[in-house]
Amino acid sequence: METRTLVLVEDDELADEVLRVAAAAGCEVDRVWDIAEARRRWAAAPLVLVGADTLPRLPEAGLGRRRGVLAVSTSPLPEGNWRAAVLLGVDRVVTLPGDDELLVTALADATEPPATRAAPVVGVLGGRGGAGASTFAASVAWASARWGGHPLLVDCDPLGGGLDLALGMEKVSGLRWSGCSTATGRLTASTLRSALPAVDEGAGRLTVLSCDRPSAGGAPTEPPSPEALLAVLDAGHRAGEPVVLDLPRELPPAVVACLWRLTLCVLVVPAEVRACAAAGALVRRLTHHGCEPRLVVRGPAPGGLTARDVSTAVGVPVLTTMRPEPGLAGRLDRGAFRGRPRGPLATAAERVLGAAGPSAAQGSAA
Repeated sequence: METRTLVLVEDDELADEVLRVAAAAGCEVDRVWDIAEARRRWAAAPLVLVGADTLPRLPEAGLGRRRGVLAVSTSPLPEGNWRAAVLLGVDRVVTLPGDDELLVTALADATEPPATRAAPVVGVLGGRGGAGASTFAASVAWASARWGGHPLLVDCDPLGGGLDLALGMEKVSGLRWSGCSTATGRLTASTLRSALPAVDEGAGRLTVLSCDRPSAGGAPTEPPSPEALLAVLDAGHRAGEPVVLDLPRELPPAVVACLWRLTLCVLVVPAEVRACAAAGALVRRLTHHGCEPRLVVRGPAPGGLTARDVSTAVGVPVLTTMRPEPGLAGRLDRGAFRGRPRGPLATAAERVLGAAGPSAAQGSAA
């Protein structure tokens, strides 16, 4: 199947503008210099970009009318060229520079068509500090990979020490947030995933975007910007695979900007009185931003609090409960954490995926 956009632009200055935008979009294109060379790929290319100076000669060349043709120009299209545009079925005229974002979107859609199924976006927060939200977020992503999915796990807490360290992936090559902090606008999922650390899990594959750890005496790690986080979130969402966000309790601007995009928001709350009080305060902030979380109640319960007690105190329904995971602390310290297929963490994570929707639970097989 042909995946590269065909660029029929004879003017070198205009071609440079087109190639610049294609590089920014992370899309590969094939440029040709004459109509005869374009003829072989005219019908098969997912998108065709035609230079305004070439446009008038195309109807007589017998290339035929087709969808997915854009005329590109450095100035408004001359009146005499509109007849050729109509005969060819040109979708629209793109003027460069100026219509960069429009062309980026067209190139990305041609390279990577929208997914055929909705992709769930699961946000995980801790009801209090140390509740185990990061570990649970990782477990949800691991569970999706075990089911054959290709989830994207995104670390949104710059003070969390880096999810790659907790997963034992700190030496896996790939970009961290410092290398993606300027990402804005349209990103293709394939470009993003190829740049990030990833590990195989059965038939699936887990990709991780982790926060950095500052070097000794270095500048503090900055949180991702709202624009960068939304660009990453959109790229993962368009791929049709689950996106799991490890969210900080402070709710910085980037997190607030993406709360409305969540398919499911889960709050990990230990069965403790103080944790219930802290979680209740966080829930009020979340609901203020239009987010309705569900609880994952984590044992043990030193004072005998039940899941119903926690739900009543926090004011949020319980999605699932979770017993303590034996040996978890030692595995995390050794960087040996992997989502085990059996155990309290895996069971609770699978219930969360099921609640997020069928495409989350079925992974790539959906």
